[in-house]
Amino acid sequence: ASRGKRIVAQGGDLDQAVAGQAITLVLEDEVEVSRGNMLVSPAARPQVADQFAANIVWFDDQALLPGRSYILRTETDQVSATVTDLKYRVNVNDFAHEAAKSLDINEVGVCNLSTRAPIAFDPFAENRTTGAFILIDRITNATVGAGMILHSLRRAENIHWQSLDVGKRGRSDLKNQRPAVFWFTGLSGSGKSTIANLFEKKLFASGRHTYILDGDNVRHGLNRDLGFTDADRVENIRRVAEVAKLMADAGLIVIVSFISPFSAERRMARELMAEGEFVEVFVDTPFEECARRDPKGLYARALSGEIKNFTGVDSPYEAPENPEIHLQTLGRSPQEMAEALEHWLIERDIAEEQYDNGGGI
Repeated sequence: ASRGKRIVAQGGDLDQAVAGQAITLVLEDEVEVSRGNMLVSPAARPQVADQFAANIVWFDDQALLPGRSYILRTETDQVSATVTDLKYRVNVNDFAHEAAKSLDINEVGVCNLSTRAPIAFDPFAENRTTGAFILIDRITNATVGAGMILHSLRRAENIHWQSLDVGKRGRSDLKNQRPAVFWFTGLSGSGKSTIANLFEKKLFASGRHTYILDGDNVRHGLNRDLGFTDADRVENIRRVAEVAKLMADAGLIVIVSFISPFSAERRMARELMAEGEFVEVFVDTPFEECARRDPKGLYARALSGEIKNFTGVDSPYEAPENPEIHLQTLGRSPQEMAEALEHWLIERDIAEEQYDNGGGI
């Protein structure tokens, strides 16, 4: 809290200022104020929360999908945000509430959103400036939606971070290793699971503490309620990324083997992890080779129309542009690629150790 001491404008001090004037406000106290902070009346404080309900109008050709990460920009702030729940779509002709799993271009819906960090806002009904926001695509930087905040969610006020005495560094030191998340991505049948399994066997034999999160295995439990629509695929990756983050916090080397077809979700997973902790491994096998192998008989069924939303057939796969590790599988055995991964990890650990010790790398 502070009080205004001076209102400085070109030509001298002012007794008062109104909207549209360019001024410098001098406070009575030394308060850390920076771009984007809000000065508010003590009697009309905004809400501060990281979860809220909002009306959203969608602009983009690609549908809004719950679980996908976007950039939320308000008048004063910018933060990563996710639509956690699409409550309903509003029929613009009769204003009926319709069940929906996504919003297409020009559709309107009511959603719950979660932001990476708390933001200050007022409900749109009380203040149109601080209650409005836009959503920006993380890949294209295009504005894909606009929203009006309805109210904060009570859960945002009731949940707080619990301080814990044992942290990631202590858990990692106990295991004598650096945590990492090796994120294997590639088409079905590319060899992800085979290579991941051999890689874990090598790490396990050398005394490393590891765990594999495999796409099929996870769908037997944690994600057994999800199908293969775009919305379900996004939620599938969101859940697995959060689990991988927890396992890395436990000091483990986590090996994630998922098709993870969308670059937006892989980027979301990367941003959940600490700097340098996320290692994207692109298992690059051509579609024709994957279809020829067809280890589970899925390509034949998908190409005949028996399976819908199959990646590479009638659902897109967005290949990584700059993966940390690019494994081109044709002409190479799974054992060779697992050994290449092990060497990469050893070289990374040696380099980081030299850097930590002032080795000048």
